[in-house]
Amino acid sequence: MTLRRGFKKEARELALEVRAELGTEVFAPLDPWALAELYGIEVFDLSSPFLPETSVRYLTEERPHVFSAALVPLEPSGAVIIENHVHPLRRRRSTMAHEMAHVLLEHPFGPTLTDENGCRSAVAGIEEEATELSGELLIPTDAARIAAFKGWSDQSVANHFRVSVAMATWRMNMSGARRIAARTRIKAEARYATPA
Repeated sequence: MTLRRGFKKEARELALEVRAELGTEVFAPLDPWALAELYGIEVFDLSSPFLPETSVRYLTEERPHVFSAALVPLEPSGAVIIENHVHPLRRRRSTMAHEMAHVLLEHPFGPTLTDENGCRSAVAGIEEEATELSGELLIPTDAARIAAFKGWSDQSVANHFRVSVAMATWRMNMSGARRIAARTRIKAEARYATPA
């Protein structure tokens, strides 16, 4: 599935607006739990007492890979996030940013599909949009470019923004940050090269 035309630009702008609302600079790590709090979204983990013990055991011990988090609607117009607290913190940060992207994009609640990998929305394009915006929230394109000009490795980007190396790699590639930095260096070298 491809994103609708112009969505990447919208996501970049929205992510920067949201970061400004939080008081988070473009090159600083974003706290997705603070973002949830800012938007009035309560976050519960699977250890919450209202969940059935057998379900919690299944999702945290037997098959923890099938459930990362869910945005659950509350009547009349609210929502909460339930997250899997046994996942590594960096994965949880990405998961929380993804769920908050659904909130920020005001995605409708709809049917979900379940397979061996867990649940996904059946509404076309929704997951792709949330993935794109969550990436922009965690590592904005402008921040990826700064990191590329600094010559940072994917591991350094991951450590700085407190995300997985896979997320850092994806953002550095999707933003085109390293290509832009390399082209800029080549142009600068050509401009300052002395004639023989």
